[in-house]
Amino acid sequence: MSGHSKFANIKHKKEKNDAKKGKIFTVIGREIAVAVKEGGADPANNSRLRDVIAKAKANNMPNDTIERGIKKAAGDAGSVNYVQITYEGYGPSGVAIIVEALTDNKNRTAGNVRSAFTKGNGSIGTQGCVSYMFDKKGQIIIDKEECEMDADDLMMIALDAGAEDFEEQEDSYEILTDPDEFSTVREALEAEGVPMADASVSMIPQTMVELTNPDDIKSLQKTLDLLDEDDDVQEVFHNWDE
Repeated sequence: MSGHSKFANIKHKKEKNDAKKGKIFTVIGREIAVAVKEGGADPANNSRLRDVIAKAKANNMPNDTIERGIKKAAGDAGSVNYVQITYEGYGPSGVAIIVEALTDNKNRTAGNVRSAFTKGNGSIGTQGCVSYMFDKKGQIIIDKEECEMDADDLMMIALDAGAEDFEEQEDSYEILTDPDEFSTVREALEAEGVPMADASVSMIPQTMVELTNPDDIKSLQKTLDLLDEDDDVQEVFHNWDE
């Protein structure tokens, strides 16, 4: 997915989320809980927690809400039982879809995800049926309007920190990293005061699928909307060329 379309999606998603902050805060709250359980409540010693905090700030989550979430997760560490599950499937015209979820009830989540695919005339597939069409990469998107740094300087900071690729788009910069180098690169940019519109480990499609049939577009959008409304769903990746 190009940085431009990714950035357009981020802006669209944030506009939707402004109207329903509860969903994104729930998603991030669960990520905080899992990160604390895995690596402790001190961000200095927990790179995953640092990444989640950065994501929270990029989504305008208040600092006191973040700190409350960390304290709650630390206090309830024994009772945090979210399980990460990945579903793979197909939308109309063979559009590949990957759904990442964090859930405390696998049956509920499986039923909801399957229903979202079915209602959009798609189908759940077996593990690995579409993931081979994607590359797992750390992806950092920077809004040009928010970043005062020169593109060349920004590129050098990213590459020196271990980034694999830097691309300038019309209204954004896109930085790609190996997943293992993502935290290092993100933190190097953060240390330089670079504002990030989005920073996460993503599944990036190798090729895109265009939909021309209005019914197919409507069906796929229905699936994506249903998944977006589900609190158990953390991320949805697809190769639809919107």
